[in-house]
Amino acid sequence: MEKEILRISGLTKLYQGKAALNHVSISIKQGQIYGLVGNNGAGKTTLMRMITGTAFWDEGSLVLFGVEQSEKMGRERKRLGSLLETPAFFENMTGRQNLEYYRIQLGIPGKKCVEDLLLQMGLQDAAEKKVKGYSLGMKQRLGIALALLNHPDFLILDEPINGLDPKGIIEIRTILLKLREEKGVTILISSHILAELTNIATHFCFMDRGKVLEEISKEALEEKCQTYLELKISDGEKMAVLLEQHFPQIRYRVYPQNVIHIYGILDKAQEISQLAVQNGIGLMGVTQKNMNLENYYMNLVDEKGEAKRGNIAC
Repeated sequence: MEKEILRISGLTKLYQGKAALNHVSISIKQGQIYGLVGNNGAGKTTLMRMITGTAFWDEGSLVLFGVEQSEKMGRERKRLGSLLETPAFFENMTGRQNLEYYRIQLGIPGKKCVEDLLLQMGLQDAAEKKVKGYSLGMKQRLGIALALLNHPDFLILDEPINGLDPKGIIEIRTILLKLREEKGVTILISSHILAELTNIATHFCFMDRGKVLEEISKEALEEKCQTYLELKISDGEKMAVLLEQHFPQIRYRVYPQNVIHIYGILDKAQEISQLAVQNGIGLMGVTQKNMNLENYYMNLVDEKGEAKRGNIAC
């Protein structure tokens, strides 16, 4: 059985009477790359601050490495590494000097860890270069190196690929996957680039307005995100009624501008088209498409919030 690294139950955080976190409950197991998905204000960063001990909650419990945490920093948090915002690097010092400074501040013995991290992050050739001359991608890699200085078992990263070009994103992805595969590091990561999360995350947590909408494994998400038919017609409401009459078990969702997504009956495209035409509904097109993470998240927000008519399929 996978060892549980983190268990959060009913965590609530209030700011001026407003819930930044609203009874959040999640579980992260050893070896997972756990992706947090949500818009700005969803509560992702607040949740990460609770875990790292830089902020405290009003209600609920947080168990880290099997030990319940309190307002006092527990020794378990020494097993964490985190990058929640741009680190305060000394711009006129080199990358190596910055890491060496923080190594001493953290009381980590031996200089070899700094050299190992520079190599691991692909910064060995820029080690003697001043940080003010680093690109954004290099600074992000140096920030991850800083988070790894204490050889953490659990790495927490808030938007580590934000602002990076495609090359930088691929570099960070490769580093994180190697950390998990070669060192067994468990990773909690948030990102606005949802497509990139699907390349690395093994599990997902969808959040909105301080609440958890769903926790799901990558395998279960892929199973739910089925291929679908996108139907563009002149009257979405009338077509929805006809679909339910002719296909009682149909799963579909009606969107604005008379667009309907239909799931699970891809082989019925011609029959559905004929149904529309025979009932005087203008048919502009039937297209087979794939659901992506962005679509899934928006559908989930609709389903948990102001649900639209129809049965959400993925």
